[in-house]
Amino acid sequence: MRILDELMEKIESKQFSAGEKLPSENELADCYRVPRMTVRAALTKLEERGYIYSKQGKGRFLKEESIPIQLHLTGKVSFTEKMEQAGYDLETRLISCEKISYEEKIYKLLECEREDKVYKVSRIRIIDGQTMAIHNSFVSEKMFPEIEKEGVCISSMFAYYRKHGHTEFASSKTMLGISFPTSTEQQLLHCQSMVPLIMVESDCVDAATGDVLEHTRILYRSDKFKYDITMD
Repeated sequence: MRILDELMEKIESKQFSAGEKLPSENELADCYRVPRMTVRAALTKLEERGYIYSKQGKGRFLKEESIPIQLHLTGKVSFTEKMEQAGYDLETRLISCEKISYEEKIYKLLECEREDKVYKVSRIRIIDGQTMAIHNSFVSEKMFPEIEKEGVCISSMFAYYRKHGHTEFASSKTMLGISFPTSTEQQLLHCQSMVPLIMVESDCVDAATGDVLEHTRILYRSDKFKYDITMD
């Protein structure tokens, strides 16, 4: 842990430059007077956290520092619109549109009964060529009767809602949490298991009628965003 902490401190204080090769396992083992296995464990943790990468036969190098994207956590403007307004090149890819099993929390938030059908529309968000987030939108069939058929074509949920006559949006509640990616999420987000994800859960409602349109569960790579929590 001491080796890991000191290497982290050097990285944070810019004592290493992006692309610079880190000291070898042997050099660090001699410096700290510990076995190579101990040094290797510390370097593996750094790699899992996304700070360094390995080149076979050449050593470990510091990754280029990404520029965090500022994101305002508001329910009034869609993610697509936020990124386009900020000038980012955004690509959205559908992962799936599938009916979920009964989940009390989601059904209650969507004001559904157990016999109702709820669908999860999952998409990945790619910004300037980098996969940044997974968006999961839970939508009830009683609110949108054609969601099973139309869900496979959705890229922007707000655009979909506008198509169905909902034009003004609000968020009744937004909750933030932290999770670590599952193996599937690691593959989708191209990250290691120890890169924490910011999980944002919120409800989108029609501002005019108060109808609940969806429950959203979004996973953001914590190393790619800065979060604006200023109240409007």
